Amino acid sequence: MRRMNIGLQLYTLRDETAKDFRGTLRKVAELGYEGVEFAGYGDIPAEEMKTLLQELGLKAIGSHVGLHLLREDAQKEIDYLKTIGAKYMMCPYVAPEERGVEDWKRLFPYLQEVGELAREQGLIFGYHNHDFEFEAKVEDEFVFDAMYSATTPDAVQVEMDVCWVQFAGQDPLEYISKYAGRLPLLHLKDFSKEADGSMKTLELGQGSVNLPGVIQAASDAGTEWLIVEQDVCQNPPLQSVENSMNWLKQNYLNQF
Repeated sequence: MRRMNIGLQLYTLRDETAKDFRGTLRKVAELGYEGVEFAGYGDIPAEEMKTLLQELGLKAIGSHVGLHLLREDAQKEIDYLKTIGAKYMMCPYVAPEERGVEDWKRLFPYLQEVGELAREQGLIFGYHNHDFEFEAKVEDEFVFDAMYSATTPDAVQVEMDVCWVQFAGQDPLEYISKYAGRLPLLHLKDFSKEADGSMKTLELGQGSVNLPGVIQAASDAGTEWLIVEQDVCQNPPLQSVENSMNWLKQNYLNQF
């Protein structure tokens, strides 16, 4: 088992960062998280963010950057990430109106193009999945797989959300293994399925995901960062991310 870095996707704390971005980052550092993945910057200038992260001892993993922002000014997004010392830029979502087969076929070359632009400037671009990428096919492959067949590993890497993979009826361990070497970031999440078929995201160790198996598979696959995310928290979000970190300390980090 390799020692992977432990990060937090700040979308989990979106209500807290909206009130006090700097103070929230300070609390994340105090909980023991080694890095953060952004989902917006709270209007904090890049140089100021860089200084704050250095002060707190937090690494900038990267950011979720929406397709609309990439289309508006991908270079602006790259420049911010380079300034704060981040390595990864991830496309996090595709809107429902852009999920037709022909839409995907048009999107794949665009992702390749953005990935090449990022790579030329020292960043790594990738895509973060939900469940809808397993609900439709392109050329007899799930959209998830078709995307990576249509793009090169140099341009488009995988940020796998194991919670959504399992919710979609697929085996996260198999998918982690399938994309070994192309999977630098992994969203470590847990969930239960509600009676109405919806997902209830939970703190680590509280749901149905085989987290020890996922962590071992990610280690074998060469994953660099395990990133905690909880879409909706049942406890106050800072308490939830603390509880998830405590689970990691007891079930993973204690080995090192």
